[in-house]
Amino acid sequence: MSDTIFAVVDNNDRHSDPQPQRSKPGPQPLEPGEPVSYIVDRRRVVLGLGFGIATAAGMRHLPDTESAGNVVASGAPSDNTGQSSEQTPTNEAVTEVADITVINEVGPFDAPVFDEALRLPTDGVAEVVLTGGRIIDPETGFDRIGNIGISEGIIVEISHEPIRGVTSIDVSDRVVSPGFIDILSYSPNGYGEWWKVADGVTANVGMHGLRFNAADFYQRWNTEGSPIHFGGAVHNSHIRDTLGFGPDLTVEGREIGSISDAIETQVRSGYLGIHAQPEYAPGVSTLEMVDMGHLAARLGVPLCVHARYSDNQAPGLQSEATGELVSVARQTGAHIHVEHLNSTGGTGRMADALAEIQAALDEGLSMSACMYPYEFWATTLRSARFRDWQEKFGLDYSDLQVAGTDTPLTADTFQAAYDNNALTAAFAIPPGDIELGMQSPFMMIGSDAILERSHNNHPRSTGCFSRVLGVYVREQGLVSLVDALAMLTIRPANLLGLSSPAMRRKGRMQIGADADVTVFNPATISDTSTISNPAQESVGVDYVYVSGTQVRSPQGTDRSAFPGRAITSVLA
Repeated sequence: MSDTIFAVVDNNDRHSDPQPQRSKPGPQPLEPGEPVSYIVDRRRVVLGLGFGIATAAGMRHLPDTESAGNVVASGAPSDNTGQSSEQTPTNEAVTEVADITVINEVGPFDAPVFDEALRLPTDGVAEVVLTGGRIIDPETGFDRIGNIGISEGIIVEISHEPIRGVTSIDVSDRVVSPGFIDILSYSPNGYGEWWKVADGVTANVGMHGLRFNAADFYQRWNTEGSPIHFGGAVHNSHIRDTLGFGPDLTVEGREIGSISDAIETQVRSGYLGIHAQPEYAPGVSTLEMVDMGHLAARLGVPLCVHARYSDNQAPGLQSEATGELVSVARQTGAHIHVEHLNSTGGTGRMADALAEIQAALDEGLSMSACMYPYEFWATTLRSARFRDWQEKFGLDYSDLQVAGTDTPLTADTFQAAYDNNALTAAFAIPPGDIELGMQSPFMMIGSDAILERSHNNHPRSTGCFSRVLGVYVREQGLVSLVDALAMLTIRPANLLGLSSPAMRRKGRMQIGADADVTVFNPATISDTSTISNPAQESVGVDYVYVSGTQVRSPQGTDRSAFPGRAITSVLA
């Protein structure tokens, strides 16, 4: 059995491939209880995590996800939190990786086991063997040098001893991790998935809501095929639109009931949860949110929410937005997932926002959050979010840049971009917000994007996951590799496992788990995408296996491989 907690984050930091520098940094993060002010030292903020960020117990308010076997690992307590524990290695191999010294045990070990019945027989031969890699299972904290056997889409062996295989691949000096799970993406489009493969992603899950009927969505991608797994949440706004309720229209009574009935039909047709975005659809009342919460609790699926407010200017404060979500969790018993907390609900007040979620977890409520690792968000200029943008966010034209272009906007060029309703990046996220979120024990990473053929996209669509490992693990040393991988793998797997049996077998490097595997070079993994050119592959991801099928090698991505499978709810 496994207990884990979650949280979502959306952010991006500038490093070796810099974005244009801004003359002013925008809002700065706040300490808990501090009045809104845009002058805060970023290093002081990191110290503001005393609300219990290191307490793994706070991560244990999600229902258990069932596993086929007990998980055991030598050298690390099996606390199943997705948060690593200190280990005292016996035999040590010390490898210098950039500025980080990585210590791994070499020698015999007991590998973590998900399903003993699926282990390779003693005289068996695996289809593929990955040899000599640093194997990390974020659920148990297992972190050893060894070999992995894969057959029929399953991890059938993990051993320090040689494994017989039809194909053997040397992955020495590489990390062998569960495939990354993009929890906050959008629908496959036959294009953007390939860049996600290069970023180490093996599951593209649109919990930010999909504007399709579930049956049509799954039928299409089952037919067309995808290199990575796919699924998503029913979109509250899509349902409202089909019923004739515009984004600014508040409904009640039977009309709310009709929305709930339609949402339930979509979940029972396969969708993994419910998505709402009251900032973009302000007509969605708290009463409607509570109704969705009751429905989510009854169906056993998460309610994923883009919170109501994204600024600290009255009326409508971010603190009120996160308070509303805590209240919905308290009133309904649903699991509430806060989408891209760094850009909505926690911008300039990340310490307070994390503290509010932690307090809810301590109370026994079921919540999580995600973010992206960038200092700028992006959306279309005509959207509700950009209304009164200068006053709300304290930004100027020079803080805006249309995705796919290489220069900031000016007062003279703004109107043309607005008329075109271009997706535009806004440099409004303080670096300290990202740093705080990275250290949270309930945070997950979600891109909130998939690359379109127009390339009018945020670079998070192609570099989100490699950026976490390159910038915040290797360059800044802000989070350990094991804990960072937990944000990318086991935490989203467990959240989605609330409603999807298939996800309970993913996010794990364990014997008997699904063979969704990402192999990367910790010394070189980096994002390369920019606002001006988001269509650039990440570097350092050597191999990606989806259901045991190789879709990426050092020679590049195999665009003839379509092993991705539909991820559906247990109700379908």
